[in-house]
Amino acid sequence: MSSLAQPESKLIRLSIAGMRCAGCVSAVETALRSTPGVEAADVNFADHSAFVRGAASPEILRKSVQKAGYDAAVMETLDEPDGQEALEMQRYRTLLGKAGGAAALGVFLMLGEQLGLLPTLDAPTGGGIWALISLATLYVLWYSGGHFFRGALKSWKHRQANMDTLIALGTGAAWFYSTVAILFSGSLPLLARHAYFEAAAVILAFINLGGALELRARGRTSSAIRALIGLQPRTARVVRDGREIDIPIAEVGLGDILRVRPGEKIPVDGVVVEGHSAVDESMLTGEPIPIEKIVGDEVVCGTLNQSGTLLFRAIRIGRDTVLAQIIASVRRAQASKPEIARLADRISAVFVPVVVTLALLTFLAWWMVGPAPALGYAFVTAMTVLVIACPCALGLATPISIMMAVGRAAQSGILIRNGDALQSAGFLATVVLDKTGTVTEGRPRLASIEAAEGWSEEKVLQWAASLEAGSEHPLAAAILAGAEERELTLLPATGFAAVAGHGVSGLIENRAVLLGNLALMNQQNVNIGPFRGRLEALAGRGQTPVLLAANRVAVGLLSVADPIKADSKEAVAKLRSLGVKVLMVTGDNETTAKAVAEMAGIDEVRAQVLPQDKAAEIKALQANGEAVGMVGDGINDAPALAQANVGFAIGTGTDIAIESGDVVIMGGSLLKVAEAIVLSRATMRNIRQNLFGAFVYNVLAIPIAAGVLYPIFGLLLNPMIAGAAMALSSVTVVSNANRLRYIAR
Repeated sequence: MSSLAQPESKLIRLSIAGMRCAGCVSAVETALRSTPGVEAADVNFADHSAFVRGAASPEILRKSVQKAGYDAAVMETLDEPDGQEALEMQRYRTLLGKAGGAAALGVFLMLGEQLGLLPTLDAPTGGGIWALISLATLYVLWYSGGHFFRGALKSWKHRQANMDTLIALGTGAAWFYSTVAILFSGSLPLLARHAYFEAAAVILAFINLGGALELRARGRTSSAIRALIGLQPRTARVVRDGREIDIPIAEVGLGDILRVRPGEKIPVDGVVVEGHSAVDESMLTGEPIPIEKIVGDEVVCGTLNQSGTLLFRAIRIGRDTVLAQIIASVRRAQASKPEIARLADRISAVFVPVVVTLALLTFLAWWMVGPAPALGYAFVTAMTVLVIACPCALGLATPISIMMAVGRAAQSGILIRNGDALQSAGFLATVVLDKTGTVTEGRPRLASIEAAEGWSEEKVLQWAASLEAGSEHPLAAAILAGAEERELTLLPATGFAAVAGHGVSGLIENRAVLLGNLALMNQQNVNIGPFRGRLEALAGRGQTPVLLAANRVAVGLLSVADPIKADSKEAVAKLRSLGVKVLMVTGDNETTAKAVAEMAGIDEVRAQVLPQDKAAEIKALQANGEAVGMVGDGINDAPALAQANVGFAIGTGTDIAIESGDVVIMGGSLLKVAEAIVLSRATMRNIRQNLFGAFVYNVLAIPIAAGVLYPIFGLLLNPMIAGAAMALSSVTVVSNANRLRYIAR
């Protein structure tokens, strides 16, 4: 009996239309998460998008969002929807037009009243003129504020309240009260015969202007994503049937042979099959030095070919390229929410109903105990509370900073994969470093050559490399690379044999040659003579000594070492300056580990630790209450990376590395770990500034708007000033977040 196959879980990115505050975020998230088949949903107010994981189809998700009073459309993983930037510009211009229309009426009414050009409501000619003004204001409410009223109505249908509710109530009440005052001016107390049409118009002008400025500033936060998208060329030169043709990038297939000339970008991921060139990978890794590429090397989409012509075979295309994965990962990180963001969301979700309640209480208090005209004062204060309390700034405070920080990190070759990692990195007390490939380069190199009397360094290296030509040992690769650098010609070697754990043997020029460690020399009764005292000294410097013997006499000593990276010592010093303790944990022997640690400036070392035991070392540190970061190669250090509070995967931009850590250091430089910690601290400081500003703004503004200063100082907050302050608070939050773009690298 066969069972029905379960629908495959997938990640879908949606563009959400109609969101205007944090309350909208809560409503959309609730709608998506309650949809059958949805496992998780995160809505980002900063760029009006959502990431949804589950088996639900895009059409079902869209219907769920529409039922909540909004709209949604699927967005592509790599590229933005066609015309997205043009659409944003159109929205910006539309908001400016709405702000201008409302401002024109508002300024006309304010100047008319100030200069005495408008009659009073009870004047003989006042009724007709003010009736026309009422109709003009109604048109402005429709043109400049229609989207707020429609949003409020949708929210009301779903028993919700949001920013639109506050604006619609405030401006709608201003128009309604003013119109009633015109129609029944004779029935109202003298001091209550006042119209607030200018307040409604100016409030809409300020809010639309604030929305336009916010949209413009928000657009800058996506610049990192747009820059990454722009790295991929639109066409590629493919070799087919002996001819080279330019085709759209979407038509490149796996296995296609492509040519890239000097100054051109690599169109897809591939492996070089012909040619030699230097490739600038700084756009992805943040590393400024071009990387030499020869046959067999991988090239990555979006990087810039500099000097030579390359032919390469496509191995990853479309959404599978490293660039596409990086873009998708950055977007997911920008949409994810650290704990501090979830707190702001929970507060924002209940904020609007609380504000509406406060506005009603304010109205009742002024109506019951306020001075004459009590109704006028009650109306003005209630409207001011509604307008000034709009929680736009509160909803933007966290996501706008996260978007900016994650994008800024991506431009430096630091791939932050989730919001929690961004929050946690700044609180790390200890950073644990793997040795090979993290502190060191991970590629053994020939460090030194010493020759016995009658032999030269070149001859020692030539014989050693000739013997090692048939070996695949890492030490052999280092010796062969050293011979190639010196352009030495290898000699024919016969009778090659490997002695497990000790070295190799063979015949060169009819002489029995041995190459290996001290144990091999002792086993073969080789006289190592003057080299005996050098072995321990080399081992103490973290180098591996290799002896060369001919006819049982030592004739040379070579040493191979895995050198520390050029910036490892500087990176360790930088981490210490940040107050972070640095510890190296490695599976290597204690002598080598201590030598490497000394060169890198690391005081604490734990050697001969198996990969599976590294996680236990992390756990022991955490048991002491420390927040621990682990830096490893992203594959064999996976258990330790997972155990750490923040796992930093050192990688070269491969898809494996991208999936292995909370933070991926694309270029491999340890300095990026310190940079990520600095950026994390700056981001959390920025978020706290935004939240403090938004909370304090509302906490202080609402009582002032309600009139608490009136009994003492006779001060009341004008509704128009409230509208300007509300709009500017959002712009201030976005502008503050944009400062993260300039955090020093």
